[in-house]
Amino acid sequence: MAERLGRRKTRMGIVVGSRMNKTVTVRVDRSFPHPMYRKIVRRSKRVLAHDEANECNVGDRVLVAETRPTSKLKRWRVAEILQRAR
Repeated sequence: MAERLGRRKTRMGIVVGSRMNKTVTVRVDRSFPHPMYRKIVRRSKRVLAHDEANECNVGDRVLVAETRPTSKLKRWRVAEILQRAR
């Protein structure tokens, strides 16, 4: 149980908005089989993530990590940029 306490959730997503200062909007997609029909269902959620250096642009693939609340809606931070947008 003690090892579980220090672990933070991480998600991979695409930056869909970067107009705010030190904040980016990231679309996190997930897919899972439907409980009854077993067809793959895709769902997405938009989260606000803290980007300290303002280096993310729209279209970048990023890894976001869970963190303490930074503002009213920000609970994630950009851990790393996996792939730059072309």
